[in-house]
Amino acid sequence: MTQITPFGYLPDGRTVWQITLRGGGLTAQMLTYGATLRDLRLDGHAPPLVLGFDHFAPYIDHPGYFGAIVGRCANRIKDGRFTLNGTRFQLDPNNGPNHLHGGSNGTAHRLWTIAAHTDHSATFTLISPAGEMGYPGTLTISLVISLLPGGVLDLQFSATTDAATLCNLAHHSYFNFGGANILSHRLQITAAHYLPVDAALIPTGQVAETAGTAFDFQTAKPLAAACATTAIDHNFCLTQIPQNPGNSLPLRRVAALYTKAIAMDLLTDQPGLQIYDAARMNLPVPGLDGKIYGAYAGLAMEPQLWPNAINHQDWAQPVLNPGHSYTQHTQFRFARQSTPE
Repeated sequence: MTQITPFGYLPDGRTVWQITLRGGGLTAQMLTYGATLRDLRLDGHAPPLVLGFDHFAPYIDHPGYFGAIVGRCANRIKDGRFTLNGTRFQLDPNNGPNHLHGGSNGTAHRLWTIAAHTDHSATFTLISPAGEMGYPGTLTISLVISLLPGGVLDLQFSATTDAATLCNLAHHSYFNFGGANILSHRLQITAAHYLPVDAALIPTGQVAETAGTAFDFQTAKPLAAACATTAIDHNFCLTQIPQNPGNSLPLRRVAALYTKAIAMDLLTDQPGLQIYDAARMNLPVPGLDGKIYGAYAGLAMEPQLWPNAINHQDWAQPVLNPGHSYTQHTQFRFARQSTPE
């Protein structure tokens, strides 16, 4: 039977609830704060598969989008500015002069509602009012998260608006299948191109080949090899230059993360995959099971539209209009490895 229990309280006294889901060999614990995946376990594998916290306070005191849904527009928008239908908008600048993951009160920092649930699935909903963080239009968001047979964590997003706005949602778990960090994990990404960034981590507009660079994960390799030469906080192009909305693409396998114990396949219908190696992570409080989260403690793998796309008109646009729906379908498929890699 599904468990829904209080997990903590916001500074204004509102209750943060936790729902526990079980199915497909997985157990997931999710919070109404940020629709956050707090903990994820696979039967027969003791360590958690994601980073999170045993108590609520760190989610407020040390915000890092741990397992949260980020938006309205995931990733960075240069200077927090964009023009839509001839009108100039200024968004909340919460990352220096830039706008990151929907702003300081984006979807990751809002209380969502559990609108429906079963033993193995839950529907989370959120209404983001017009003007919030500078965005036009009232955005109504739904996320159905399900644990499916075969160790599948299934996420299906939908959203509608009453006025033209931006919408580009992403799930922001940090994955670690055991060990102090992810440097020994092997990463594979079906991406022949990536987006170089400037000093503020904003894409320069160039679409560069991964071949011959530290960003070439077309064949699986240990993260240590890449992280030794560069910091990774980049979008990998799952289509070379997408001209169509992200939800016009099929659900397909685009990446994988491996250890000797666990294999995870990532499937999505999105044209981009942001990879962040957490090189800058250094938390003064313990995470799940008392684990310390230092540099490279987890790997963020975030399917989405390309970052800052609204300021690059030849890229797939994160624009949602009335009468249309934003959708995203992403799956993380986990399995225990019967033999070493």
